[in-house]
Amino acid sequence: MDNTPPFERKRGSGVKMVYDLLRDDILDLVLPPGSPVDEVQLAERFAISRTPVREALARLAAEGLIDTLPNRSSMVAQIDFVNLHTFFDAITLMYRVTTRAAAQNWRAGDLDLIRAHQADYVVAFAAHDALAMISTNRDFHAAIAEAGRNPYYLALFLRLLDEGRRILRLYYRSFDDSPPESVVAEHEAMIDAIAARDVAQADVLAKAHADQIVGQIQRLMARDQRQDIAL
Repeated sequence: MDNTPPFERKRGSGVKMVYDLLRDDILDLVLPPGSPVDEVQLAERFAISRTPVREALARLAAEGLIDTLPNRSSMVAQIDFVNLHTFFDAITLMYRVTTRAAAQNWRAGDLDLIRAHQADYVVAFAAHDALAMISTNRDFHAAIAEAGRNPYYLALFLRLLDEGRRILRLYYRSFDDSPPESVVAEHEAMIDAIAARDVAQADVLAKAHADQIVGQIQRLMARDQRQDIAL
C-alpha cells in the first residue's frame, strides 16, 4: 500500500497540480472572490517550492481568475457583476450556435458521447451534487460543441463555460443545490432536436435553456435578503 501523501506523488507536475486544484477551488467558489492567495501557504499545502506556485498563479492571472496587487500579493479576482450582461450575451449566443451546428453536422458516435455526459449529469442531479452538476454540464455542452465541428465556436464556448462556473455555482445555490427537473428535460429536448437534425428547434431550445439560467441568476441578484429586525 502506497502511504505517500498524494501531493508528494505528484511533485513532478507541480505547476499543473497547483494550477488545476487552485483553479477548481476558485471556479467552484471554495475560494470566494476577493480571497487572499498566499504563496507561502500554498507551497506548504502542496509540499512544493514557491516557484511552481508562482508560475501557477501567473497562469491563473492570465485567465483573469487571480489579481496581483501593487504590493505583489494576490487575491481571487472579483466577479464583474456590473458587466455581467456582456457575459450573458456571449454565452447565450454560443449555446445557440453550437447546438445549431451540432444538429447540422453531427456524425456517428457524437450522440453516444452527448448522451453519456447527460447520463452523468442525471446522476449528479439526483445526488444534489452541485459541483458534479457543474462539471458534467460543462462536458455535456462541450460535447455538443464538438459535434458542431467548428473549432472556433468550440474554443470560445469552452472558455465561456469555464469562466461561467462561478456564475453557475450561484445558480445551483439559488435552488439549494436542488434545481427543478425541467433542467434535465431541457437537456433531453436538445438531444432530441440534434438527433433529428432539426436546426431551428435546436436553436429555440438552446436559447430557452440559456434564458432560464440567466433569468434565475438575475432573480438571485435582485433578491431582497435584508433581515427584518425589530428595534
